[in-house]
Amino acid sequence: MSEKTKILVVDDEEVVRLSHLRLLARDDCKVEAVWNGYDALREMEKDCFDLVLLDLRMPGMDGMSVLRMIKERWPESEVVVITGYPSVETAKEAIRLGAYDYLAKPVNPDEIIKVASGAITQKKWALHRDGVQQAMV
Repeated sequence: MSEKTKILVVDDEEVVRLSHLRLLARDDCKVEAVWNGYDALREMEKDCFDLVLLDLRMPGMDGMSVLRMIKERWPESEVVVITGYPSVETAKEAIRLGAYDYLAKPVNPDEIIKVASGAITQKKWALHRDGVQQAMV
């Protein structure tokens, strides 16, 4: 995968968006941020992202609805749910819907980098595996 990894940050809190943007911006990553679910889906239409860091509670469309739509329309995209209102029920639902991980705010910078790296590695292995399986057919 020689092109840049594309990451989308979806959170209604500006300080969170800016923090994640600063933290994940590197030469090999393109990081964008939006403040709600509708904007997230609009951005996904324009440019399918490899990883989405997704808040659950936002104005308009909630994060679970966004997660459901992303996994239906862009199943190859990895999604990490990050919420300030964690619960066992929402964690189970997020994983059932296909989230790579579920984190409770506040999240320390090392944890964001670790989960983003893990999700991108997962995606690369899945694409590699699918390519190998296609070649065998």
